[in-house]
Amino acid sequence: MCGIVGYVGKKEVVPVILEGLRRLEYRGYDSAGIAVGSPGEEKLSIRRAPGKLKNIEAVLRDHPLHGTYGIGHTRWATHGRPTEENAHPHRDCTGRIVVVHNGIVENYLELKRELTAQGHVFVTETDTEIIAHLIEQVQKTSEQAGQPISLEVAVRAAVKRLTGAFALGVLSSLEPDKIVAARFGPPVVIGIGEGEYFVASDVPGILHHTRNICFLNDGEMAILTLGGVELTDFEDQPLPLKVQRILWDPIQAEKGGFKHFMLKEIWEQPRAIRDTTLSRISLDTGQVFLNEMGLSADELAKITSVNIAACGTSWHAATAGKYMIERLARVPVEVDYASEYRYRSPIADPNALGLLITQSGETADTLAAQREMIALGSKTVAICNVVGAMITRDASGTIYTHAGPEIGVASTKAFTAQITALFLFALHLAQVRGQLTAAESLTLVEELSKIPAKIEEMIKGISTQCEELAKSFSTARDFLYLGRGIHFPIALEGALKLKEISYIHAEGYPAGEMKHGPNALIDETLPVVVLATQDHSDAGSRLRYEKTLSNVQEVTARSGRVIAVAVEGQEDIGQLVEHVISIPRAPELLLPLLEIVPLQLLAYYIAVRRGCDVDQPRNLAKSVTVE
Repeated sequence: MCGIVGYVGKKEVVPVILEGLRRLEYRGYDSAGIAVGSPGEEKLSIRRAPGKLKNIEAVLRDHPLHGTYGIGHTRWATHGRPTEENAHPHRDCTGRIVVVHNGIVENYLELKRELTAQGHVFVTETDTEIIAHLIEQVQKTSEQAGQPISLEVAVRAAVKRLTGAFALGVLSSLEPDKIVAARFGPPVVIGIGEGEYFVASDVPGILHHTRNICFLNDGEMAILTLGGVELTDFEDQPLPLKVQRILWDPIQAEKGGFKHFMLKEIWEQPRAIRDTTLSRISLDTGQVFLNEMGLSADELAKITSVNIAACGTSWHAATAGKYMIERLARVPVEVDYASEYRYRSPIADPNALGLLITQSGETADTLAAQREMIALGSKTVAICNVVGAMITRDASGTIYTHAGPEIGVASTKAFTAQITALFLFALHLAQVRGQLTAAESLTLVEELSKIPAKIEEMIKGISTQCEELAKSFSTARDFLYLGRGIHFPIALEGALKLKEISYIHAEGYPAGEMKHGPNALIDETLPVVVLATQDHSDAGSRLRYEKTLSNVQEVTARSGRVIAVAVEGQEDIGQLVEHVISIPRAPELLLPLLEIVPLQLLAYYIAVRRGCDVDQPRNLAKSVTVE
């Protein structure tokens, strides 16, 4: 959540910061601001505005700023309303120090009372403002003792007083052409250019200027000046600057002719699945290669269970992955909401593998679950979309989902890439444990390789149908999504997509549980989306399909309006329901990659018809870096 972009160099700073913030809009925000300095100026100049970036741009047109160093921020409100005075950057009493901050200061009331007693005056409702005053007080105390200190020393002392999570960018007019950045929780990246240096909360904010990126770890601080970047820990111990070359194409983060990023990313799913699969499978032998996972075949063979922790869409992928792993590798799997994992007093088991799933690699709850798993003695593997993200650095190994940057807040291609990674993991685990024959492995690998082309053809065929269905159902107040087995988490994900971007209440439910309560909701106004797919070669899948048909009849008998997702050629379902969306045939465990696409499109077109902000739905953020 929130975006940070800072710059030190020779360019005019305002356009650099605004462009960077624009590229971070996908993270979600409700106000924005910028602080700019120039050598010789006594104070830093600040402009802020509630709402979208166009509002701060309007303020800057009326009251322009000029300078060669500065920092900007897009805020998603946690403490205090989304107003101009609560927008970042925040100042100290003198106006010489400004701070931008992602995260939460949990002990801010205690610090605020202390600083107020020392004469500080606060003008906002935020927890962030106390950081600027705390830095001011540290410097003031040092000056009174006859030992003035630099900005970075003051920041280093201040962060030791903070409890919670923070990504900080700090400027002082007394030390021009300098930015101090610090991290404990939310991400911070440093960009290394030619005589210019950048700080940001995520790579896309600065990728159009440099591909040379350094990711800060927790407890690290960077000092950016015209002379370069210095890295230390919070104890002032120097650290090496580990620069990574980012290979993303910045064009990938543009809309490319689509009306919304979400629609573009739905259409990009075949590529995301191909790229996640690329070089990891052999179509000659059926073998799966996960070399970056960091665990040997012997270590994997000794695993007694898998504990998966994830949030939101990633939790739905995890739940689908449970079916894949248990069926193919015959290893028991537990799936937890990452936000709940440590609160259930999990049992230590060094032979259990911890699997963390997160698009950003910076989700606070998932990081906390990972720390708990490691403390219990488990090795952990991360499924993540961002190279170098925090979760990958603490994991024994990583399975990267090569989906590329996902801009829309409602995840689409990251979800299908996660499902793909989980399928590869399940296959690999099954192979090293001897649970699959070579012929079975080869068949599954071949079927996986066909999925991208099937999705490409399917999207072309069903997009217009989903757009037409949206005309009929966009005024509904509630939706129900039903699925059985591995398709139940897909029903949950379909419901989540609808509620996220259209603001229609939607609920996913196991189809077999209808008679235990949800049947009471059904009437002629309730749309019910049913995943009525089947793998004709799988006896268990056929049985599941027959049971699902019975659930469909329960709905239609009560005048419910059914939209069924079914595989091509299932004529019996068409005789029972009002609408059928057909998808290509596939093995049972790969059907989720196909059946989620029409649910994404249906949600998208309903949201468009309702006039919703599809890419940046209200009250949501792309990267949730607080608990």
